[in-house]
Amino acid sequence: MRHEADDVVITGGDVLDGTGAPARRADVVVREGVIRDVVPPGKTHEGPELDATGLVVAPGFIDLHSHADFTVQERPAAETAVHQGVTTLLGGNCGFSPFPVAAEAEELRGAAGFLASGVDFEWSDLDGYARAVEADRPAINLATQVGHQALRTLVMGADERPATADELARMRSLLAAAAEQGAFGFSTGLIYAPGSYASSAEVAALATEAAARGLLYSTHMRNESNELLAAVDEALDAARRSGARLEISHLKAMGPANHGAVHEALAKIEAARAEGVDVAADVYPYTASSTTLTSRLPGWAMDGGAARLLERLMERSTRSRIAAELRGRFGRDIDPAGVVVAGLPDGPYSRFIGRSLAEIGEEIGTDPAEAALELLAAHNATVSIVNHAMSAGDVSAVLAHPLVSVASDGWTLAPSGEGRPHPRSFGTFARVLGRYVRQDGLLTLPEAVRKMTSLPAARLGLADRGEIRPGRVADLAVFAPDAVIDNSDFADPWRLATGVRHVLVRGVPVLRDGTATGARPGRVLRRAG
Repeated sequence: MRHEADDVVITGGDVLDGTGAPARRADVVVREGVIRDVVPPGKTHEGPELDATGLVVAPGFIDLHSHADFTVQERPAAETAVHQGVTTLLGGNCGFSPFPVAAEAEELRGAAGFLASGVDFEWSDLDGYARAVEADRPAINLATQVGHQALRTLVMGADERPATADELARMRSLLAAAAEQGAFGFSTGLIYAPGSYASSAEVAALATEAAARGLLYSTHMRNESNELLAAVDEALDAARRSGARLEISHLKAMGPANHGAVHEALAKIEAARAEGVDVAADVYPYTASSTTLTSRLPGWAMDGGAARLLERLMERSTRSRIAAELRGRFGRDIDPAGVVVAGLPDGPYSRFIGRSLAEIGEEIGTDPAEAALELLAAHNATVSIVNHAMSAGDVSAVLAHPLVSVASDGWTLAPSGEGRPHPRSFGTFARVLGRYVRQDGLLTLPEAVRKMTSLPAARLGLADRGEIRPGRVADLAVFAPDAVIDNSDFADPWRLATGVRHVLVRGVPVLRDGTATGARPGRVLRRAG
């Protein structure tokens, strides 16, 4: 049963409207799931009141970079997001989306295996996916993008080769169909096979289709380490050629030799903006990334997908070649002591969750490169990692930039479980408010809230959310500015954020006094054509 919106007046709070303007003491009047008025405190109101004295009332936070489209069915209550004040998640990032997909779905399941354990793929397109998600009644909203990996996998499989003209035309047609069904964007993940096999021309052609449909183009760029600046140039060139609005996902510089390169990357973004390119970026506030271990392998090793990789790992000479190429990256853009196993299926090395490749190699009597391949071979090529490789100074520099939104890049929605997932799923938004605003003073509170609300809403073209003003949907987060904090860390990630007191989705409280209400009023949002 879907909950109906409550009529409520949120009284006595300091309202941050999401624009970056200073807080003002006001009451927020919610009727039938919509903000009807924002008025000075003390006026007589009809209906129940929710006391926000001493608290900040903000628009619900919009997570511009999430992979929760692969996990929301498994955990529709989405506690890790709700406890941070997040009311809308954008999925379909890094080229991964659960649609379009063929009936058997095995190749897409293999490509997204580190994300997709709870997905049954009993649909073919966005419409079918949205019906399935809404049948599970999510607590928060989900917006979607269509991923390049899904398009390429459906049309071409996992082979390393250029797309033919007919194949590119079919990918464009599938992208257009997703746009017609309400997708908000198109994304690429150019470090992940098979997306990494695409030429710049293929990417630009698909971005052109996205631009023609009014979609955002989000990209996990081709390189985030020693060739970061060239990857930024490629992304900007795609935007120039296509006219697409560009979002550079989780901007960072991986590996000590590359630290500091984010400053030039930001300068390139600023210069492109000055010449008329609609480009921005997002960031998560941590010095470690999280992804699949296969992304660290040479691209040719993944030609044909995960099944073909497993065959190669059984061929002694081929396996030695893969190990040698992986080993060649050590000390340049991969530190095996910083690559930590976050999760893997049951198998002979399950005990190594939370251990680095360097530690695992030492324990099993081999080097870190061979240890990585042993893990992949023994666990069906499905190994997720946390990679400690960024500098705190770079994270702060990107986070402070006015064109950069806050985003999690997370996918864990349950408050407890197996493995050592990245703490960003549990703490991104609370961490910015508690550490980067209150403790470090890197951002003002109004600016931090803008980066979580109106800025990501504007990037998406989400016109009815992201600000507190009459007529906007009543997605709201009410938090204690002196107490909000993340509690999750890499050693003990399964801890919810605290300090967010109330969260409303379409006027329905999903969190009240810091406790989940059990209400699940969320929807799959559709972009108007």
